[in-house]
Amino acid sequence: MKWSCEWLKQYLKTDLTPKQIADKLTAIGLEVESIEIPILPIAAKIIECVPHPDSDHLHVLKVDDGSGTLRQIVCGAPNARVGLVSALALPGCKIGDMVIQNGKLRGVESKGMMCSGKELGINDDHSGIIELDEKSEIIGQPISALSDSASAIIETSITPNRPDYLAVRGIALDLSASGVGEYVKDEIKELDLVAGERKVNLLAPNACPTYRFCEIHGIKNAPSNNVIQRRLRAAGINPKNAPIDATNYICYDMAQPMHCFDADKIVGDITVRMANEGEKFTDLFGNEHILSEKDLVICDDAGILALAGVVGGARASTTDETKNIILESAYFNPVSIRKSSKKIGLSTDSSYRYERGIDPSVSAKALAYAAKIIMDTCGGKIVNVSVAGRASYTPESVRYNPSLFEQKTGIKLDEEIQRKILTDLHYDIKNTKNNDWMVTPISSRVDVVIPENIVSDLIRMYGYDKVGLNYVHEKITPAEHNDMNLLLKEKLAGLGLNESISFGFGNSKIEQILTDKPIVKIANPILIDMDTARNNLLENILVAVANNEKRGFMDMNMFEMGPVFDGDKPGEQHTSICIIRTGSTSPKHWQKRNRPIDIFDVKSDLVSLLGAQKYTIDTTNAPCWAHPYRYGAIVQGKKVLAQFGQLHPSIAKQMHIKGNVYIGLVEDIENLPKNPKHKKIPITDFMPITRDFAFVVDNDFESGKIISTALSTDSCVADAVVFDSFDMGNGQKSVAFTITIYPDHNMNDEELLKVQEAIIKNVESKCNAKLRA
Repeated sequence: MKWSCEWLKQYLKTDLTPKQIADKLTAIGLEVESIEIPILPIAAKIIECVPHPDSDHLHVLKVDDGSGTLRQIVCGAPNARVGLVSALALPGCKIGDMVIQNGKLRGVESKGMMCSGKELGINDDHSGIIELDEKSEIIGQPISALSDSASAIIETSITPNRPDYLAVRGIALDLSASGVGEYVKDEIKELDLVAGERKVNLLAPNACPTYRFCEIHGIKNAPSNNVIQRRLRAAGINPKNAPIDATNYICYDMAQPMHCFDADKIVGDITVRMANEGEKFTDLFGNEHILSEKDLVICDDAGILALAGVVGGARASTTDETKNIILESAYFNPVSIRKSSKKIGLSTDSSYRYERGIDPSVSAKALAYAAKIIMDTCGGKIVNVSVAGRASYTPESVRYNPSLFEQKTGIKLDEEIQRKILTDLHYDIKNTKNNDWMVTPISSRVDVVIPENIVSDLIRMYGYDKVGLNYVHEKITPAEHNDMNLLLKEKLAGLGLNESISFGFGNSKIEQILTDKPIVKIANPILIDMDTARNNLLENILVAVANNEKRGFMDMNMFEMGPVFDGDKPGEQHTSICIIRTGSTSPKHWQKRNRPIDIFDVKSDLVSLLGAQKYTIDTTNAPCWAHPYRYGAIVQGKKVLAQFGQLHPSIAKQMHIKGNVYIGLVEDIENLPKNPKHKKIPITDFMPITRDFAFVVDNDFESGKIISTALSTDSCVADAVVFDSFDMGNGQKSVAFTITIYPDHNMNDEELLKVQEAIIKNVESKCNAKLRA
């Protein structure tokens, strides 16, 4: 959402600077993306004017731009002459859709552009550069006729729950409630109904609760006035003509999307209905869409005129020759519009607003305002004003108790302060018998449906900076470090792999070539390329490889661990691990020779995860993604623990990957061994203490049991590692290991001896072992 501060100040009396406005918006919950101060054309006086050496119509000018140094400009205007004061656009200045830059015209350097009245949007004269009054202009300063255009342009990021912020009026109202100015309410008189030859047939009242139109005859199409053109450009919209500009202007000013039809191209009445299954529609961009019975359409007797709330059709679109128009202003069901928009893959300013929920009561005033803008510029006469469906709307009230604020935020806020904040936000408040309030929001606040929404408004207007810190933990206790997923990620990172985190969605086209697992389609994907709940981790990580390869990053060592989906029912999912390595083992260096990554590198990664398990390698039945002769599966009995191999060359080609990609997959982390020997290392101020032990046990006794027993002896024993084992020749072996003690206090010799004796006693009794050293 982009808008100029000059536009905002039509509805907000304030002396704040653009930076102060942006800071306040951020404080009350509207994220400001950027503040743009436009570079305006300045007044400049022509000091020298000579013919261009290589042109019979160009001139080389020396102009005074107020900097103290004459600036050279190449100009083709026939009225360019010495002494003339005109408008100069400096490099960086935007004229229409063009950003002025330094350049050469026929070999002569030009450091800017002299402008005509039409290029500046002041008048329609394009016969030469504009001639300004030297007495009323200051050389080097923006020309007086464009003083309003100096307004800063603010771009904001709109969250889905605040559709009222998609109107300049809504932003002004919120700012006024925050105490930075006075809201200026613009009273708009609704149009009276006028009976005409045409009417509305509303056949889908659930998808379209309200539909209005106004038919205007005898207009003379013309450009919009300078104010509307300037404000539309600030919003990033190119002005076209008054009817089209009026609908775009209302869309940003009041957040009411509108559409303009050529009335002479419409056959019979207007009908609002659901599309027929398989019905075809061509939009105003020339694209054909096949619709379903879930799509809402605007029709006449000859067929579809528009896909409601998304895009207009080609057949009844207006042109500069249009004489009679029909203005549409309606309220459409947000869910219906969102589904249609996502299905055809087209998001417009209209659908962006409708799918979030516009003000259900604004359509009548928006229609009247748009008709006024058009008729003020183009003339014409209203011959028909019709409405079908709900004529008015009353917002739902929410029961709220002022004590809820403290319950949710932890701070007390006086009831009178709460009442004042809500009143400033134009809430209507009525007391009930049990001290509750019945709070009714204004109609544009369609997001206010539960008491917590009211608490949210109160806290952001009261100020997050005023919320005190009630309690501070004096001692931070380290969390237990027994999470299986975290342990696996740490082990993978220790293998030199970087973690990749991607969306839980997939692309059905890629899944078809990578796996034969069922594809879990999504009914309303956020993007066309994310139309499934992913059934594997490989696809997203391969897209990352392709994108990095395009940018010259050939050596990739990555892993991802996350959920994959087996079906669309709850619980039909499991956690997988995907490892990829590409390129070389290390960068080129004179001290160490690198080598290309190969299949055994990823096999080594998987073996490290599996630990000391007995397994076999099966090289048959390679999956879709794998090279048939460079593949292996790590198998235990009939269970496949993991797979590794090289990406199939044909798949690499389809995904635009040039280098070899080596892949390791653990389909389900439940196949991996649990790690009973891992113990968290405590945070302590004291140095760790190590001690070595050697025990004699039977040859068939597992050394790991000795380690587990030693670790369980005392909480301060945090690590134990076997460093030696040899056969003593009598059916027994000697196992030596090191323990690490992390004391939580300054441990003396007597305390250390007690821990050592406890370890010896524990191991001897539980492991049938004998201390050797």
